[in-house]
Amino acid sequence: MAETGSSDDKTVLASPQPDTLMEQVGSDVDAIRVALIVVAVLGTILMLQYAQPVLIPIVVAILLSYVLGPAVSSLARHGVPRVLGSFLVLALLCGALGVGVYTLTGQALAIVETVPAAARRLVARLESRAKQPEGALEKVQEAAKELERAAERASEPGPVPKGVTRVQVVEPAFAAREYLWAGGMSALALLAQFAMVLFLVYFLLVAGDLFKRKLVRIAGPTLTKKRITLQIMEEIDRQISGFLRVQVITSAVVAVATSAALWWFGVEQFVVWGLLAGIFNSIPYLGPLLVTGALGIVTFMQFDQVLTTVYVCLATLAITSLEGWLLTPALMGRAAQMNPVAIFIGLLFWSWVWGVMGTILAVPMMMTLKAICDRIEDLQPMAEMLGE
Repeated sequence: MAETGSSDDKTVLASPQPDTLMEQVGSDVDAIRVALIVVAVLGTILMLQYAQPVLIPIVVAILLSYVLGPAVSSLARHGVPRVLGSFLVLALLCGALGVGVYTLTGQALAIVETVPAAARRLVARLESRAKQPEGALEKVQEAAKELERAAERASEPGPVPKGVTRVQVVEPAFAAREYLWAGGMSALALLAQFAMVLFLVYFLLVAGDLFKRKLVRIAGPTLTKKRITLQIMEEIDRQISGFLRVQVITSAVVAVATSAALWWFGVEQFVVWGLLAGIFNSIPYLGPLLVTGALGIVTFMQFDQVLTTVYVCLATLAITSLEGWLLTPALMGRAAQMNPVAIFIGLLFWSWVWGVMGTILAVPMMMTLKAICDRIEDLQPMAEMLGE
């Protein structure tokens, strides 16, 4: 009889292959890395929101130092010490701001004074509209009122049992003193932040390239690494300074052109509206739309003519559009341009994180980030996503 087996036979358990173990370890490491990146991003966002009162003045001061730095450097080349040159440049800036505020205060107050009259005219127009035959919109409004009255009747409290006293909570009256106090404190806080920004700008202008020298000193022991670090920093400075100068020039052009167009149409307080158009021009997409909408309301209230209102709005949009399509691309190099999708996403993000100031500072901060990413090899994929 043939033997089919023996007692010496042993079962050998299959052990995992080395490649399988390496793949499993690699996948675990990738998962941990992704989790750490997500936690780091969320922590950074929370830190940006929590440290907003500190970070916003620092960002504004750095951007202003880039704008005013060339003037201080020019004075330094002509023998003026940086301490004195920085003081002179900041004094000139504050003087220009003071003269502008003093000059335009009258026009700004005139705009405020016209608000009650414009509101009365708007109410009169709505009342005259209400006297006309009832249309579809009025029918919908009447139906909505009926629904509100039915809901009020349904929510009325029932009869009060005996021995129970009904209590009515009366809201306190409007306290104008409290609102004035809050507004005054907000103005003082704004002035305090403005003073902090000026002091920080002054120190940055006086320091000059101090921090640049420090970064070059700690870049590495070899001369090659120091030279590469210096080239990267000079390129970043040149790109950021060029972008901010273009922003200032284009905003000034938009302000002057808009003021001239409004003067030609006969719009009141055209200088203030032109200045607002230049300031809001730094906010892509949203800024020109806000100014155009406000000008449309003001023009209609002043002239009471739809055609004139349309002409003013079209002229304002034409000025900002020509600036965005022709002037800015001509002044700004190809490498400094960003794609519209990245700009819009950046506006949404920084508006969510820092509110109105985030909307104003979004594009300069994104341009600064792109300039840094362009010159650092590990961050060039991000620069590619931001660029055109």
